[in-house]
Amino acid sequence: MEDQISSNKKELWNLSIKDLFYKYVRFLPWFILSVVVALSGAWLYLRYAPQTYEAGGTLIIKSEKQAIRNDKMEDILSGNSRMQSIQSEIEMLRSRPLVTRVVDRLHLQQNYVAIGKFKDLNVYKDCPFLVDVLKVADSSRPYSFKLKFIDGSRYRMNDNPAILTFGQLVTNEFGVFRIVKNNTPYAGTEYKFSWEPAYRVVSTLVRNLKVQPRTLGTGILSISIPAENGTMAADVVNTLMAEYDVMTVEQNNFSTDQILSFVDSRLNILNRELDSIQYILLDYQQRNNIIDAEVQSGEYFKKISEADKAVNEQKIRVDVANIIDGYLSDKRNQYSRVVVPSSLGLEDITLNELVMAYNKAQLERQVLLGGNVPPDNPYVKEAEGQIENLRERVRENIRNIKSSYNSVIATLQRRGIQEQSQLRELPYKLKEYVEIQRQVNSKLALFNLLQGKREETAITRASTISNSKVIDMAVPSSFPVKPNRRAVQLLALLIGLALPAVVLFIRELLNDKVNSRADIERITNAPILGEVGHSFTGQTLVVTKTSRSMVAEQFRIIRSNLQYVLPQKEKPVILITSSFSGEGKSFVSTNMAAVMALTGKKTVILEFDIRKPRVLAGLGMSKQAGISNYLIGKAELKDLIIPVEGQENLFVLPCGPIPPNPSELLLDPRVTELFARLREEFDMIFIDTAPVGMVSDAMTLGKYADCTLYLVRQGHTFKKQIGLIDELYREEKLPKVSVIINDVKMKHGYGYYGYGRYGYGYGYGEKSGYYDEERPQRGFFGKLFYALNPLNWFRRKR
Repeated sequence: MEDQISSNKKELWNLSIKDLFYKYVRFLPWFILSVVVALSGAWLYLRYAPQTYEAGGTLIIKSEKQAIRNDKMEDILSGNSRMQSIQSEIEMLRSRPLVTRVVDRLHLQQNYVAIGKFKDLNVYKDCPFLVDVLKVADSSRPYSFKLKFIDGSRYRMNDNPAILTFGQLVTNEFGVFRIVKNNTPYAGTEYKFSWEPAYRVVSTLVRNLKVQPRTLGTGILSISIPAENGTMAADVVNTLMAEYDVMTVEQNNFSTDQILSFVDSRLNILNRELDSIQYILLDYQQRNNIIDAEVQSGEYFKKISEADKAVNEQKIRVDVANIIDGYLSDKRNQYSRVVVPSSLGLEDITLNELVMAYNKAQLERQVLLGGNVPPDNPYVKEAEGQIENLRERVRENIRNIKSSYNSVIATLQRRGIQEQSQLRELPYKLKEYVEIQRQVNSKLALFNLLQGKREETAITRASTISNSKVIDMAVPSSFPVKPNRRAVQLLALLIGLALPAVVLFIRELLNDKVNSRADIERITNAPILGEVGHSFTGQTLVVTKTSRSMVAEQFRIIRSNLQYVLPQKEKPVILITSSFSGEGKSFVSTNMAAVMALTGKKTVILEFDIRKPRVLAGLGMSKQAGISNYLIGKAELKDLIIPVEGQENLFVLPCGPIPPNPSELLLDPRVTELFARLREEFDMIFIDTAPVGMVSDAMTLGKYADCTLYLVRQGHTFKKQIGLIDELYREEKLPKVSVIINDVKMKHGYGYYGYGRYGYGYGYGEKSGYYDEERPQRGFFGKLFYALNPLNWFRRKR
């Protein structure tokens, strides 16, 4: 039996989905009202909230490494390097210098807005006028002003009464402007122009710009940005990709341009030196009448020339090495933007690699400084240290190369001296002529070398291309991304549904009153004898011979259930109590006695709630002598019992005057005599006693009773009081405790709030014919909510 009770309690505790549905569906009108209000708020928000559009494009970054690696480890390292390179390009796309170029190109410092009654509209490229900013008073502070059109050629500024015309110079505290009209259709009569410093616009764009790989591990990048205008968003993305392409080419040509500048400067110097030495040679030939020096010098000159040629070639290399070494040794060129040429004839692999590394380090330092990185930044200091280390290594390598060349030159010069000893017999004039000619050849050879290198560098520059390519251009969107209409409407719907549910859940969570039969069955195993609904008649006695109300039928059901509590009990005494006052003991006592009297049993109600008697008042009877008079020996029992008018077999034993010591009075031996005499005279005895949770009267009278009806009033009795019932039931402090739930508020469609019993609400009301339904008086809103309740629709269908 206990296992079955425990199982039933578990079922009651675990409410089913159906129970929850019926629990909340009663409040459907509130849900509908909440949803309507939420959707209305969403409509207003979508109607007047500023809209944000987003445009996106796709850019591919080409890989500089085309060689295919077979080694798996090399593939992994190459992949990591590739990812680092892509991340670098992403940071470059989001860099302030690049975004500044976009701002300057699109003139995003200027913003045009059409002022509406409820919402302003960004009219980028659709404004009927343009503001030509000629002078800004303070370029570090933003400013704005309003323009209101009077007609097609006149306007007012900032509500100033002065009327201005298009094309007229305007001077105010912000600077000097000219308002120029264009052919764009009007979007309104009032506009607002605002100007912001470039750094603020750049900061906003950098913060909102999204650059991310479309697929991890690839060089395809997705670029997008939100803006108040769809065309503006598309222009920013497209211009950013275009400027990135231009900047990439510029960076790739930076080193080449520096080499060209370096070579041009050296060619200018050599050209002047060559012109000077050639003039000296020509003048020497004219003065000394030297026509053909080679024929004159003969075979000796040929040998000397070969030796000199070899010496000149080595000296050219030494000169180039001296040029580079002199440039590097000059502290003024320590961090110069001019790069050191690495391929001017010095065929040394180590030197070329060191010079390339030195130029690359100089370029990286310039990029850091160009990105607004302060000179004392640790990264800049690290780059400067690397530059100094490479410079010393280059100079050391050049010194080694010069030493090698000088050694070769010394050998060749010794050979030349041997040949020159054979020419001592030649005239002095011819010998000086050969010396001048040798100088001319040396300068000319160096000039031709630099000229060739310049052409090679120019060809390299002309063939430079960008390492990026635009795949998809950004297209202006007609649909805003913020606010998202569907998301806002769905959120409003969810809020509209959730808000009443949360309120109801919190109300239920904070409710400490008994609202359902389940609240009782969770705490105690005491049987529930029945449920008594709320009576709308305002009368205490609702059970009569002709009564067919739902409340009267409920008392008849309790009468039927009572036979299981008192099987074959002759002349039972029934004690009726509760936890505290106001739970309807007098109402239940009166009607339980009345329903028993209808069966032909002589029934009496004992008004033993001596402190607050209410039975006589509920029956409309005046106060009379009663129990207290009998217990003190001042009246006879037969003179105290009063029949209830209009009710056969129903009598009342009044309380009488309220004594000063009610508890002690109930301990009088005459109480036992009282119940003995009443059992002889009456078939049913009902004791309307004081609340057991407040005074000890019920506990005292419990020994005279055969069973106890404990009242629990819906919405009035605290849940913690059910623990008292369970204690009385388990410890048998009162005889055969049974619970009656009183004042049940009927909720049409599914019993009352919780587990309905005996089909209350399932067709036993209007149009059913089983009993006369009592209807509460409803106001306008009550009738409206009653009509909107779907459970009432279901009830009427049944």
